Amino acid sequence: MTVLGPPRSWSCQWLPLLMLLLSTTGVAGVTHYKAGDPVILYVNKVGPYHNPQETYHYYQLPVCCPEKIRHKSLSLGEVLDGDRMAESLYEIRFRENVEKRILCHMQLSSAQVEQLRQAIEELYYFEFVVDDLPLRGFVGYMEESGFLPHSHKIGLWTHLDFHLEFHGDRIIFANVSVRDVKPHSLDGLRPDEFLGLTHTYSVRWSETSVERRSDRRRGDDGGFFPRTLEIHWLSIINSMVLVFLLVGFVAVILMRVLRNDLARYNLDEETTSAGSGDDFDQGDNGWKIIHTDVFRFPPYRGLLCAVLGVGAQFLALGTGIIVMALLGMFNVHHHGAINSAAILLYALTCCISGYVSSHFYRQIGGERWVWNIILTTSLFSVPFFLTWSVVNSVHWANGSTQALPATTILLLLTVWLLVGFPLTVIGGIFGKNNANPFDAPCRTKNIAREIPPQPWYKSTLIHMTVGGFLPFSAISVELYYIFATVWGREQYTLYGILFFVFAILLSVGACISIALTYFQLSGEDYRWWWRSVLSVGSTGLFIFLYSVFYYARRSNMSGPVQTVEFFGYSLLTGYIFFLMLGTISFFSSLKFIRYIYVNLKMD
Repeated sequence: MTVLGPPRSWSCQWLPLLMLLLSTTGVAGVTHYKAGDPVILYVNKVGPYHNPQETYHYYQLPVCCPEKIRHKSLSLGEVLDGDRMAESLYEIRFRENVEKRILCHMQLSSAQVEQLRQAIEELYYFEFVVDDLPLRGFVGYMEESGFLPHSHKIGLWTHLDFHLEFHGDRIIFANVSVRDVKPHSLDGLRPDEFLGLTHTYSVRWSETSVERRSDRRRGDDGGFFPRTLEIHWLSIINSMVLVFLLVGFVAVILMRVLRNDLARYNLDEETTSAGSGDDFDQGDNGWKIIHTDVFRFPPYRGLLCAVLGVGAQFLALGTGIIVMALLGMFNVHHHGAINSAAILLYALTCCISGYVSSHFYRQIGGERWVWNIILTTSLFSVPFFLTWSVVNSVHWANGSTQALPATTILLLLTVWLLVGFPLTVIGGIFGKNNANPFDAPCRTKNIAREIPPQPWYKSTLIHMTVGGFLPFSAISVELYYIFATVWGREQYTLYGILFFVFAILLSVGACISIALTYFQLSGEDYRWWWRSVLSVGSTGLFIFLYSVFYYARRSNMSGPVQTVEFFGYSLLTGYIFFLMLGTISFFSSLKFIRYIYVNLKMD
């Protein structure tokens, strides 16, 4: 029999690819050295300090460079992080001190000097890597003083001091500094004149009692980037107060109103039970009167199911990333580990989007399930591809290391074609086959009921404003720290707080969705399907507006490269939050509506 042949062949195609992806999560083993063993120092990248995503290869600057550049083999996460490591001319041996050794002699033309001057004026920093430990410092020194007369001095650091700490046969800490060193002036050079430079370096080893790199106290490593993130009590208190208020509102006020409604409606039903069925709706109002329309399926049901499927996928993806971080699977010293994990989880969770979308689509009477699967798999991948194409093109045009190589692009495309898309189809098949008919507590009439005019405060725009602002306010304080990590120089390690705030965000979204849906039904408006998605999903719009505020008022980012990347991926982030919170909002409203109509006595 050859029936089992194709599945086995297909699995053999993508299983090694998953193993390759798992092997590129950026986790490196511990290197052990003997006294005198060579320690390779890799040069990595340079870029403006205030533009974290604008990076260039170190050897693009006129610096000491070997005749043949040998690059280090990088993981997928490191490539996505813009790393391009190459071997340097620095000769470092384990536990052997070096005092002012000459690295190279250089003769710089006026054009090369001007290139260095421009880099120093833009506050370029460099990044080296030794034994997976990053070393960072500024390329040069700039001083501006006085108004009249005004002085503008620019100097290049031509000597670097490396300080490395070891415990036994392992390197625990590494740092580079320019203390007690004077910069070489780059001022006053004539256009036809050459500048002679001699680059030197020193290496100092010292033993430490710290056995592991993670045991070192934060703020005790002389880090180049700030590490000021503390437990955000203001964020936690703000979020807790808001969630308690909303949960209390839903549990006390809303449920009390519902109890009165149910008691009144059921009493009215008993007193009019002798009447004809046609008199059932006469003299009645509120959410009971639309019981024959509230479960009327919405327009664009295929698109709605695709939104719910992709939203469920990103809920699983976000939860998985935070849980992996809580388990200590991400180390700040390992470049791009979160990027690799996110790609892996996205590919594996595609089955969730296919299952949820196809399952609900078949439940509400959808017939074109193949088109629904295509729409589901394209709902995020197409906007992401378009955004990435623009961002990557801008990086490529400017020579930035953030532009992905062709091999990495082919790898990611292969992962999506051989893992992500097939899993979406498989999940869709399982969802379609396991779907039961939609179990509505109330029978839906063939003719839709006319919806009475609604007051302005029950409009879609007002519901989106209220439903988006309240969840956003619950995370607004924490959002600053997240932006400072992604688009700044902070290192976020408070994953427990992040998980707590994420749970609060989902809880607030569910509560406000139930409240807004009840107010909508009370106005005899049964078009709650899309409204529930849009109301809380609009939090994504508030997050994007906050990103505009952050760019203008809370950061020093500038230039076309950083600006295009920031707004492109901020727009995608808002879109992801729209999908996630819209999904939570919809299923919360559906559960609430089922509850109230199941408890309503009807013929």
